[in-house]
Amino acid sequence: MANYIPSSDLKTILHSKRANIYYLEHCRVLLNGGRVEYVTDQGKESLYWNIPIANTSCLLLGSGTSVTQAAMRELAKAGVMVGFCSGGGTPLFNGTEAEIGCEFFSPQSEYRPVEYLQKWCQFWFDDDRRLQVAKNLQCYRLRVLQQTWDKFDWDFSKEKLTALVQQYEQEFLNSPNSMALLATEGRLTTKLYALANQATENDLFFKRESGTTPANQFLDHGNYLAYGLGATACWVLGLPHGLAVLHGKTRRGGLVFDAADIIKDGMILPQAFISAQNGDSEKEFRTACINNLTKFEALDIIIETLKQLALEA
Repeated sequence: MANYIPSSDLKTILHSKRANIYYLEHCRVLLNGGRVEYVTDQGKESLYWNIPIANTSCLLLGSGTSVTQAAMRELAKAGVMVGFCSGGGTPLFNGTEAEIGCEFFSPQSEYRPVEYLQKWCQFWFDDDRRLQVAKNLQCYRLRVLQQTWDKFDWDFSKEKLTALVQQYEQEFLNSPNSMALLATEGRLTTKLYALANQATENDLFFKRESGTTPANQFLDHGNYLAYGLGATACWVLGLPHGLAVLHGKTRRGGLVFDAADIIKDGMILPQAFISAQNGDSEKEFRTACINNLTKFEALDIIIETLKQLALEA
C-alpha cells in the first residue's frame, strides 16, 4: 500500500511561482494514497496520473469529468483554484455564473493577507479614486502589451503599436468616467485586433455568416484561461470578485475581468492570431497559450499589479 502523504507535508510554493495550469476532460479526479490523481480508461485498464497540487495554481475540469470530495479537500488545502468547464475549450468554462461563463470554487482558507483588501476598500467606495485605479490598471495593461508582443514569432508594425500605446494611455488618463473608459478600451481592442490581423495576414478573422472564425474561437478560448489566472490572483490576495474597478456595474465577478485585462492583449491575442494563421487545433492553441502564460509569468504579473494598485491608490 502506498504511503499516505498529507497535504500539510507538501512544501508551499507561492502561487506566483507555480508552474502548472491543468485542463482535464473525460477522466476522474480522486485521492489515491494521499496523492490527488486523475484516472483515464484505456481498454480494460485504468491509468492513474499524478497531479502535483503543490505546484498547481488552477485546475480546469472539462467534459466527462468527475471529482471526489476527498480530492476537493486536498486541492483546497493546497490552495488550488478549481473551475468546471465546457468541452473543447470554446467557451472554456461553463457553469452557474452566466455572465462570467465559469464556475470557480475557491479554496476555503481565511489565512490570507488582509492588507490588500483593507487598502482596496479604502478607495473602492470613493468614485473618483476607484476611477483613477481603473485608469492605472489600463495603463499597466499597455505596458505588458509593449513588453510581450515583440517576443512572439510574428512580424507586426512596432511603430503602429507604439503610436497606439501613446495615444490610448492619454485617452485612458483623460476619461471622465467609467463608461467613457470602457468605450476607450473597446476602441483600443478593435485597433489591436486589426493590427494583429494585418501582421498575420489572417483575413479569416472577421465573422462570416457561417459562424465564428478560428481567430475568434481562439480568442474566446484563451481569454477564459486568463480569467482562471485572474480568479486565482484575486483569491491569493483576498480580494472579493465583486469589488471591480471597471467591469463591476455590468456583470458579476467583475474583478476577475479587470485582472484578466492586464494580460489578455499582451499574451493571449498574439497567440490567437498566430495559431489561426498556422491552422492549429484547439489543443495546440491551448498548449501554446499555457506555455506563454508560464514563460511570461502571467500570474506573477497579475498579482504584483493588483498589489501595486491597492498600495498606490
